Amino acid sequence: MSQIDVEMIKRIYASFNARDIDAVLAVLSDNVAWANGMDGGHVHGRQAVRDYWTRQWAVISPHVEPVAFKETEDGAVAVEVIQSVFDLDGRPLEGQSHGLKDKTVTHIFRMEGEKIVRFDIRDGL
Repeated sequence: MSQIDVEMIKRIYASFNARDIDAVLAVLSDNVAWANGMDGGHVHGRQAVRDYWTRQWAVISPHVEPVAFKETEDGAVAVEVIQSVFDLDGRPLEGQSHGLKDKTVTHIFRMEGEKIVRFDIRDGL
């Protein structure tokens, strides 16, 4: 895991939290497989990621804070993330039925060159 990869991933989180979709999409491969934390499965391609986040941000306001970075055995970057989910007025959510809730998760980024080709979410550390 290079420091360049870590810095890029930190910028992705900052851009996501600022709702700057274009900054994040710029570092995704054209055919990226991106985990759908709300409904399960993956969405494929940059436009699908844009559509997913646009739909997500219309109903909730998630915030993700990376706290630790580690390289996996197969060369991916695992990031321990504190995930907080709020309603559109900034209040913590209660009783939501989708998969997004306050918890610590592990995000797995797989890269080819300077582009992210796959993103996965694992519960826990």
